[in-house]
Amino acid sequence: MMRLRYALLIAAVLLAASAIAGVAQPQLGRSAGMPAKTITVSGHGTVTTVPDRASFYFTVDTRAQTAAGALARNADAAAAVVTALKNAGVTAADIQTSQVYLSPQTSQNGTSIIGYAASTSIVVDTTIAKAGSIVDAAVGAGADGVSGPSLSRSDEDALYRDALKNAVSDAGDKAKAIASAAGLTLGGAQTVVEGGGAIPVPLAAGAKADSSVSIEPGTQTIDASVTVTFAAS
Repeated sequence: MMRLRYALLIAAVLLAASAIAGVAQPQLGRSAGMPAKTITVSGHGTVTTVPDRASFYFTVDTRAQTAAGALARNADAAAAVVTALKNAGVTAADIQTSQVYLSPQTSQNGTSIIGYAASTSIVVDTTIAKAGSIVDAAVGAGADGVSGPSLSRSDEDALYRDALKNAVSDAGDKAKAIASAAGLTLGGAQTVVEGGGAIPVPLAAGAKADSSVSIEPGTQTIDASVTVTFAAS
């Protein structure tokens, strides 16, 4: 009989201790097996702008009987193009030699070298307003290859940040619509993950440059995307 009473006493003490622990940490009892409600959406934002910068690649090709002769002739031709670009208003910081190339030229049967070909590629960054005249100057000075333009904005980073803001706003609108449809109350943003920024894409044509070579800047769309997780209840 004493043993039974002792066992009942121990059981009562353990039960009381469990109850006290549950009161001291009520969140443990309520949260177990009940994950927090969240809504995760993707947002997309864009900014449309007019490019104000243009980049071009100019190439100068020369040939000679010897490798040294081809390189020397090519160096002189490239220097003439660079001088013409500077005279046309391009600063030295916006002119870069991107490649120097030399290769042997063989006979038709490939058994002997009959000369050498050399080329120099020059990349130039300029304003849209000067783009046409820059092309004219380079070709007039001897450039026999032109590639471009690659159009951009000088304040592209700031415009991308604006597109990010639009993307976050778009995500918020989507989350509100989902919460309303699901009968939930939308809370604050819990996480925000930036997506990849898209390279600006040229759209419809706009104004032209003041030169015989017409450069149409058109417009560009700068894209941004985000993934946002919101709390919900």
